[in-house]
Amino acid sequence: MNLKTGLLLLTVMSLLVFSCYTQAQQVYSIDKHNMVSPRSIPQPHPDHPGNVYLAGESVKIVFPRDLPDSAAAWQLSDDRRQVLRQGDLTGDEQALSVGTLPVGWYRVDFLDKDAKALTHSTAAVLARLKAATPPDSPICVDSATAWFARDDRLNQEYLASLAALAGVNWVRDRLSWNEIQPDPGSFTAARTTYDTAAEIQSRWGLKVLQTFHRTPDWATDKQLDPEGAGGRFPRDLRHIYNFCRGLAGRFRGQVGAWEPWNESNVASFGGHTIDEMCSFQKAAYLGFKAGDPDLVVGWNAYASSPTQTHTDGLACNQTLPYYDTYNIHTYDWSHSYDKLWPPARQATGGKPLWVTESDRGIHYVGEEPWCELSPESEIQKAEFIAQEYAQALFAGSSRHFHFILGHYRESHNHVQFGLLRMDNTPRPAYVALAALGRLLAGAQCMGQLAVEDPAHVYVFRAKPDGKEADVMVAWAEKQVDWDRRSQTAVAWPLPDSVTVRQVYDYLGRDLNGKVPESLNGQPLFLILAKGDAEKLNLEKPPTVPAVKSDPPSAIVMQAQLPQKYIKAYAEKEWSQGYLYQMPADREHELTLWVYNFNDDPVTGTITTKELPAGWQVTPGQWRVEVAGNGRKKIVARLSMGKDDKTTPGDWLKFHGKFSSGEKSALALLIQAQ
Repeated sequence: MNLKTGLLLLTVMSLLVFSCYTQAQQVYSIDKHNMVSPRSIPQPHPDHPGNVYLAGESVKIVFPRDLPDSAAAWQLSDDRRQVLRQGDLTGDEQALSVGTLPVGWYRVDFLDKDAKALTHSTAAVLARLKAATPPDSPICVDSATAWFARDDRLNQEYLASLAALAGVNWVRDRLSWNEIQPDPGSFTAARTTYDTAAEIQSRWGLKVLQTFHRTPDWATDKQLDPEGAGGRFPRDLRHIYNFCRGLAGRFRGQVGAWEPWNESNVASFGGHTIDEMCSFQKAAYLGFKAGDPDLVVGWNAYASSPTQTHTDGLACNQTLPYYDTYNIHTYDWSHSYDKLWPPARQATGGKPLWVTESDRGIHYVGEEPWCELSPESEIQKAEFIAQEYAQALFAGSSRHFHFILGHYRESHNHVQFGLLRMDNTPRPAYVALAALGRLLAGAQCMGQLAVEDPAHVYVFRAKPDGKEADVMVAWAEKQVDWDRRSQTAVAWPLPDSVTVRQVYDYLGRDLNGKVPESLNGQPLFLILAKGDAEKLNLEKPPTVPAVKSDPPSAIVMQAQLPQKYIKAYAEKEWSQGYLYQMPADREHELTLWVYNFNDDPVTGTITTKELPAGWQVTPGQWRVEVAGNGRKKIVARLSMGKDDKTTPGDWLKFHGKFSSGEKSALALLIQAQ
């Protein structure tokens, strides 16, 4: 074989392999993470994981692993539990062939000779995407692929393929700091589950958002943090700076966005104070940008109901320059998003709001390990998907990640979150997500139509099936808990000013242009002509003007107080936060560190600002010189009167000016007792 022939064969083989996963149509997007990414229309993995097929394909149902020998027959039903097909099992089949099926979700029950149900499986048929998912599409999902398919490349392929077929834009994954950097030296040379997951998901055309939330033992301070030191930030911020800089290089071109830590304001992930979160965020941001200036660096994922105190803390610590997106998590009812999120919208400073975990968990009724939802709950969860995304996009979310793609349950409260079952077979909610991925591709919320409660109608400019149009998402549901949902129906006359071109139900099934006369809990997608939304009297989504701020400073200040002073507080229902609680009848020594993440040394002056009434800080001013990539310790002595206010506490503020022309701010929330 000569060189020319060999190269030709290699090229042909490469094209054949690539075509197993994609077809020729591609869009090219210049992503912020410094790469030009081709995104193709995904095709099913050859194994059809989870029994997921595209319209027109012949469906085969893989037998469940626990299928008893006594299974004698099968029956196929849809989401309304209508039996569609049935037959006998001969004992010779390797899989159950049921032929072609329309778009939808299906359940296959396996029966004994007396027609008693023994076990079941599920399947889905999705509409074929006619265009690649737009790079600005808000429809995303938390996949945690590296953990769900730990060291399992094939299952990582399966999960990535299922996410891609659903038309999602970004996926969110998880990473272990200790496994990537097991000692203070260089990163591990071994190829980890995080490397393979990032490569596979990127190859499937998915943008990857990555997070982590535990400090390796070598970077902890067990004296300052005797309780759960590994669950808290490293006390030396140079560790996180170097780690993030290394991550940017290791995952360049495969991970496009990072959340440095997960839910750091709650007890499960360290219970950090606002100033700790801000100082940590600054060091992480500077590290990521040193490794790759074009990475998207999000806020370290605030959880629970947003509070004004937290937002004020970000402003007092002048943290806005240190995140490209402001990231939150929510497990509230979607009808509450708009009224709960004003502090979060304010915290964005006009930057994008990313909701990187979102759900309203449902109790499972099945036994371990499957932890199945009831048939009624499965449908309610599927109905909730479009409601969740539509109301989140109206409330300000620009990238919305449902929690979670894979089978995941919390045993302590019997809640099932997964869109997929334990063997990757779909729950109805997965098919509902795929309907959104296709019909709200690239969606921008135009507003909310004024209709009488309990009807809800939201209008979007989107690209369903690759063609720009206005899309109306409509349903009716009361503001009630799961046990009272799916019981509402209201008459709804469609506005005369719009022309409906196509109508789809909550699973993406074509209703042949017929608009139902009433709305219920199952959302409808009405495809209108582009521009029809402008004929409607819409309540516009809330907006936040961009806040001007200085460029990020490489000088970072940090307080290091013992963990014993850190106490939980709840500003309002369903919120969580931490502050410093300190006795007012004694003087306190506060240790502060000044970091210089420049290569050259700097000198500067640090002063206290706007002391609360009756408080005194000595000496009140410090002159410091900090080496390049070094840090300097200063000590302050604090005296304060007892705080009788109803607010959580008072802000103790420090301000620094340095020879490099840079500034730095630090603000501690302290409750005097």
